[in-house]
Amino acid sequence: MTPDRPYRHAAARAGRLTRRAQYLAVRAGKKRRGPLFLLEVLERGDDDPPRFGITVTKKTGNAVERNRVRRRIREAIRVHAAGDMRSGNDYVIVGRPEILSAPFDALKAELSRRLRSTT
Repeated sequence: MTPDRPYRHAAARAGRLTRRAQYLAVRAGKKRRGPLFLLEVLERGDDDPPRFGITVTKKTGNAVERNRVRRRIREAIRVHAAGDMRSGNDYVIVGRPEILSAPFDALKAELSRRLRSTT
């Protein structure tokens, strides 16, 4: 992305967690369990843009299934839930295999609801 071109989507503005230490730090935060995923939230205490990371364990299935879960979560954030993320927070979404069989609208609604309830 070049400086003269604005971001197209809200998910592009949200940063990504890239290092293992960042993921481990979020584990110390609040946890919101749901039927489709576990949401972990850490308040960093600054006003920087929100950052998120996606984790899918091998218990979920083979590599194809895990990648499908990641893609569905990433798309739900991109099209619907990125606006619900608060500045100064880190989010880790731990996907479950039920995401593959859930309707996409249900996934979007659940993700948005969980993100809004983290106060």
